[in-house]
Amino acid sequence: MPEGLSPAEVGKEIAEHKKRAAAGEHHDHHSDRWLSVLEALLLSLVAVLAAYSGYAAAKWGTESSVSLAKASAERAKANRANAEGIVTRTLDSASFNAWFTAFAAGNAHAESLAVKRLRPGYRPAFNAWLATDPAHNPDAPPGPAYMKQYVIPQETAATILDAQADAAFHTGEEAGATADKYIRDTVFLATVLFLVGISGHFRIRSARLGLIGIGGLLLAFAVIQLLGLPAPPS
Repeated sequence: MPEGLSPAEVGKEIAEHKKRAAAGEHHDHHSDRWLSVLEALLLSLVAVLAAYSGYAAAKWGTESSVSLAKASAERAKANRANAEGIVTRTLDSASFNAWFTAFAAGNAHAESLAVKRLRPGYRPAFNAWLATDPAHNPDAPPGPAYMKQYVIPQETAATILDAQADAAFHTGEEAGATADKYIRDTVFLATVLFLVGISGHFRIRSARLGLIGIGGLLLAFAVIQLLGLPAPPS
């Protein structure tokens, strides 16, 4: 569905208005000419603003789609990293259980072998935990996983990716809302086009002025709304 008013539609309306204005000049050349000029100016301004509003809506719509797609990709990466982190934590727990079993059995050789099989990233936390003398210190942490040295890179990456996904989703939401606002203003401009376009069909001056006045007010409102919206992304 195209965004905004079609340039062909606006051009057609201006051309028809010009024909009506030319015909009206034979009827009342002096009194209606300034109204015809005013209508033509309003229609021309609506054409420019409608083109800009449609362009901005399309750009912000694209920005929203790209940001939401990025959020989805980052979320998928975060889920994959989180799953890898769970696997790593499970392996660390299994390695610690092997060491603890050997320690409880007093098997020094099995203890040494279990320590050698620890994940390199797990050893700092394991050594820090041993330094707390857990066998005799009742206040020692329950295990290496409770030490500040225990870090799983995949879990850290998952946290970062989740934050990036949240930011991208928020950006996509805002861009989509901005696109909707531009489309709403395009509807106001289409209404102005309709009112000013049909005003030339009326020979009663008060009716014609009323339609032009209403159209002018709607145009002013649309312009104010457009000025309050962010410019299209580059």
